[in-house]
Amino acid sequence: MPLSAAHQPPADSRGTRAALIFALTAERLSLWYEHGQWPTEAQGATLAADWLARTRRSLPLAERRHLSGLSDQLARSMAATLSREAGLFTVHEMMEALDPRYDSEHARALMTECERLLDDTPGDG
Repeated sequence: MPLSAAHQPPADSRGTRAALIFALTAERLSLWYEHGQWPTEAQGATLAADWLARTRRSLPLAERRHLSGLSDQLARSMAATLSREAGLFTVHEMMEALDPRYDSEHARALMTECERLLDDTPGDG
């Protein structure tokens, strides 16, 4: 059962922002491996807005674009260093990990990387 908006952390919390980077990175890699195309920063920002709206939360456009840009940086770096097979495995793990009931050491390590990336760059929002 999904958590109500009252039980969700604020959209601007560190955890929510890192989770958005994670989810956007998974989406970017999925599109890259399936279609050979990278979504734009604006497309990522719109997707983040759609996801947040499901729980009646929002972030300013500048912050969503910033998070989208960070996810693009991470996704392209991963795609450049992973074999196709490893990349497909990683996308699968990340997509599965979007379900909070799924536990994966690999996905936890990637979430830690998203947190590090967030902490290492100043936000726009």
